[in-house]
Amino acid sequence: MAGIDKDIEGEARPQPDIKIGYLPQEPQLNPEHTVRESIEEAVSEVVNALKRLDEVYALYADPDADFDKLAAEQGRLEEIIQAHDGHNLNVQLERAADALRLPDWDAKIANLSGGERRRVALCRLLLEKPDMLLLDEPTNHLDAESVAWLERFLHDFEGTVVAITHDRYFLDNVAGWILELDRGEGIPWEGNYSSWLEQKDQRLAQEASQEAARRKSIEKELEWVRQGTKGRQSKGKARLARFEELNSTEYQKRNENQRTVYSTWTASGR
Repeated sequence: MAGIDKDIEGEARPQPDIKIGYLPQEPQLNPEHTVRESIEEAVSEVVNALKRLDEVYALYADPDADFDKLAAEQGRLEEIIQAHDGHNLNVQLERAADALRLPDWDAKIANLSGGERRRVALCRLLLEKPDMLLLDEPTNHLDAESVAWLERFLHDFEGTVVAITHDRYFLDNVAGWILELDRGEGIPWEGNYSSWLEQKDQRLAQEASQEAARRKSIEKELEWVRQGTKGRQSKGKARLARFEELNSTEYQKRNENQRTVYSTWTASGR
């Protein structure tokens, strides 16, 4: 989905112009950058717009300047800044850094631990505000307060979030859909982790009931075939074929597939 792994069967096709943000297990950051420089890369468009706007203001003091051109550029820059609440950028950065317990702004990436680098990468990703977030174990290396902040952020996030995690409490608080992978099938369930457990128990109970009925039919057909007489040979062949069908892996797979075709899963969920 992130477009990184090309050695796959099938296709993953995002919508045109969609911006996808991915948090891998081991993010790659520039080791020569400071924490501040690394974070500002995520909002470079706004940072550059703010810097250039200051330069434009300074150019107004030049009596020979092209004021119409400066005014047009000023308008374009202010649109960028306002669209990202850029005038409050420093406040946004400080809040995110504090919530995720980032190291000091001046700390070098090369000197950070693996957990600290992951927190920096997560902060960068959230500040980028992509259309879709792909998160691989996002709560790793986060304390309880940071996890709570992340949950609130994702709850208010207007895009789509796809997360892989073993944190059941995190799933309960943020998930709107669960995709279960079972026997080669992807089964979507609407709801959080606890809801999925309840629905799965119901599905397994239904499967157990269907399997018991299948075995009962097999025993009945097998007993009939064993007791068959010559006068019932043609009918016996038909029932033997039915027995073989009930006992075949193809029949079992067909029943398993029927359990997924009625499920729907839209990308608008989290």
